[in-house]
Parts: sequence; C-alpha cells; structure tokens
Amino acid sequence: MITLHHVQYSRSFRVLWLLEEIGLDRVGGLELVEHRIGTPEMAQSDLQRLSPALRIPAIETSDGVRMSESGAIVQYLTARYAPDLARPADHPEGPAYLQWLHYAETQASLIENLNLQMVFLRPPAKPSPVVVKLQVARLRQTLRGLEKAMQSDWLLASGFSAADIMLGFNLFAAPFFVRMDEFPKLNAYVARMQARPAYQRCVEREGPQRFYAQDFYPVPEA
Repeated sequence: MITLHHVQYSRSFRVLWLLEEIGLDRVGGLELVEHRIGTPEMAQSDLQRLSPALRIPAIETSDGVRMSESGAIVQYLTARYAPDLARPADHPEGPAYLQWLHYAETQASLIENLNLQMVFLRPPAKPSPVVVKLQVARLRQTLRGLEKAMQSDWLLASGFSAADIMLGFNLFAAPFFVRMDEFPKLNAYVARMQARPAYQRCVEREGPQRFYAQDFYPVPEA
C-alpha cells in the first residue's frame, strides 16, 4: 500500500500517473491524501512528518518507506516496481534517460516561479514584468530544446519511460504562460500522452483543474 500526499495537477500528478502506469494492484493499493496549497489544514497535516519542506508530493509505503521530491519518488518507484519504465546506467539510453528526468525539474522550476508571480500574488502585490518576461523566455527556450530533441514518439527511441511522465506535468502547465503554436512536435507528444489509459484515469480522478483562473497569463505591462 502506498499513501500519496497530493495536490490537484501539481508535481504529485507525476507520481499518481506513474502509479497508474505501474498498476495500483502491483503496489498493494493507493490511499490518496488531498491537500489545498497554503491552507492551515495542509500545514498541520501528516505531511510535515514525511516532507521536510512541507511540499507535495510525499509518499509513505506500508513497509515504512517515506519520501518526498517527485523526481526521487519516480526513480524509487520505477526501480522497485517497474524497471521497464526506467533505463539503467549501463543501458545505451541510460544517460539520456537521466538527462531528461532532471531536465523536467529545470523546466518545472521555471513554471513554479511563474505560478508564484502570476497566480499566488494577491493585491496589492503585483508581479514584476521584468522577472515574468525573463522566466517566460527561459521556459520557452526549454520548450524549444525539447521540440528540437523529439525524434520519435517518446523522449527515448526505445519507447515510453518515466522521463515522459516527469515532463508530462510540465507540458500541462506550460501553455498557461507560453503560446504553443511554434511547437508542433510537442503538441503531438502531448496528444500521445493524453491518449494513454493511465493518464486518462488520472485526469478522471483529478476532475477540472482549479489552480489556474484563466486560460493564458500574458506578461504584465510595465
């Protein structure tokens, strides 16, 4: 049994999607503990026992494993339950697998900063046009690099992997800040992700997203 502390359409979506790809029966079942970011209930919950930074996601297994950080959780779960979704270091694609796994966090950190500026700030606080413009430009560059690298249906020529899961969360969030018209390969890539039954089960569980209040956040005027 795995207990997952979760916020809708956050980095914990990666873990939920991975568990669906693995099969909930293979991990002994899933208990989902849902939180709302910034609430007193989240701060006072059992999450503080599992996540030193009081951040999502965090997991606890029935045999006592406690972890936070989505990338670390994904690496652990694939090693334990689904090695076919990873690539070992001595595999020809092992270095590329690790590269993309951590590229996803470079990209996600930019999205997180944009979320802080454009979603979390409340009046009278205002986002910084200079900072937002810079973060959007950096996010767009990571998307251009990914677009250029896409040479097959998935990140690795050998097929779908946990690296695709790590990036999938980012590609859900990036269109709120970057127009995606210039990325035809990435748009097709997202469509392939969305067609996977495990992804669809996650979206059905999540329901309509409640985080973003508008479809697109332009760079604010100076």
